[in-house]
Amino acid sequence: MKILVTKKLPYMPDFAALGYQTYINQDQQLMSYDQIKNEIKDASALVSVLADKIDQEIIDAAPNLKVICNYAVGYNNIDFAYAKSKGIVVCNTPDVLTDTTAELAWSLLMSAARLIVASDRFVQKGLFQQWQPDLMLGQDIVGKTLGIIGSGRIGTAMGKMSQGFRMPLLYTHKKNPQLDAIGGKMVEMNKLLAESDFISLHCPLTPATKHLIGKNELKMMKKNAILINTARGAIINEQDLVDALCCGEIAGAGLDVFEEEPKINEGLLNNDKVVLTPHIGSATLSTRTKMAKMCFDDCFAVLSGKKAKFTV
Repeated sequence: MKILVTKKLPYMPDFAALGYQTYINQDQQLMSYDQIKNEIKDASALVSVLADKIDQEIIDAAPNLKVICNYAVGYNNIDFAYAKSKGIVVCNTPDVLTDTTAELAWSLLMSAARLIVASDRFVQKGLFQQWQPDLMLGQDIVGKTLGIIGSGRIGTAMGKMSQGFRMPLLYTHKKNPQLDAIGGKMVEMNKLLAESDFISLHCPLTPATKHLIGKNELKMMKKNAILINTARGAIINEQDLVDALCCGEIAGAGLDVFEEEPKINEGLLNNDKVVLTPHIGSATLSTRTKMAKMCFDDCFAVLSGKKAKFTV
């Protein structure tokens, strides 16, 4: 049986010793759609990354395909319903990257609040000549209100980490006993937008959440609000965000994901109100290695007739 791995991962098993044929993309660039379509024809398993579009056409090109293991928690890049209708098992990598991604969200929050990137540029350009009382005035974090949109695993971890900053905590969309236990309050979306100083997105991208944050929602936020997104780019209408930043409707943003990734709206580039990272929410060596092991363990399980552990 052949396993197609669309990008070499931090951990790679000894496939030959395990008796599997493979096609492993060793290039720096991701495989193109046509390359995947060609290589998957005789594959029994696919280990994909979140940038791979696995649609009906790709699935139909693989009559022997038994399992798709997506190297990510999200799986919006896969036509899950169609794969399921074909009897193909779809797996992902939940839990392992929860704290790692929440840490990155906090890094963006603190960097945006304290103008870290703008300050770094200022110093690197040789502009720092002397201390000034009004130089790079950012925002306090301690005691400010944190709003979490999407109270799943990562949103819960984000909320728990706020305790050290003594932050009032608001959240939506579903009741979360863990957040309630630390003083969190589940509220309607409009109330969260209006009362939060920092808003962090942790919901999946679905038809219902695409452009969940747009012009109207941005107008509801405080003028000092900072918006953080480590979920999926299209949850925010990026142009509306640029417009809101330019006219001062909100104070800043920290973004790890983008609406048309890897393309980025020019209004976000070289903008001192914005901190940008290249989709690195899970990017620690330890976490990315664990994610790879999870993918391959489930891949081997399905191919040997066993039940995968992390099925969607």
